[in-house]
Amino acid sequence: MPTSSNAGGHEARRDRFVEESRHDSYKVPSKLAEPTVCPKCSAVFHKGRWSWVAQPVGAEETVCPACHRLQDKRPKGVLMLKGTFASQQSEQVMGVIKNIETKENKEHPLARIMSIERTPDGLVVSTTDAHLPRQIGEALKHAYHGELEIHYGEGEDPIRVNWTKS
Repeated sequence: MPTSSNAGGHEARRDRFVEESRHDSYKVPSKLAEPTVCPKCSAVFHKGRWSWVAQPVGAEETVCPACHRLQDKRPKGVLMLKGTFASQQSEQVMGVIKNIETKENKEHPLARIMSIERTPDGLVVSTTDAHLPRQIGEALKHAYHGELEIHYGEGEDPIRVNWTKS
């Protein structure tokens, strides 16, 4: 293991890889004043995270990252549902999608579905969060089997999740 000495005489470790943080222009660039409330959805930033709590008196206001993405129509995640199963069993599939979103959004206000569109290939679900498409895809795979592929985006590119079942 390569090492070198630093000013304190101790050996500096060189065997660690430092992962670069992913750039996300929708992430707040500096720490928000606490409490801060989103004027669009009423989510509150408190104790370092967004949550659904009562709006405090005198809170600062700023648009949360999820509302900002909704406004700009720039998803953080995209789930493609392909194959005949999604269209033939659309009521059950939509139930899974909505249940997962509701469950996640209770704990994580930034996890929201932006849109659900029908295409010739199936359904396209756009989300404000990178985890939500994966969770929905995994729930569909668990419930109905099929094939699940996850492609993590680089930089500003959204995560892309494909679930296919014929």
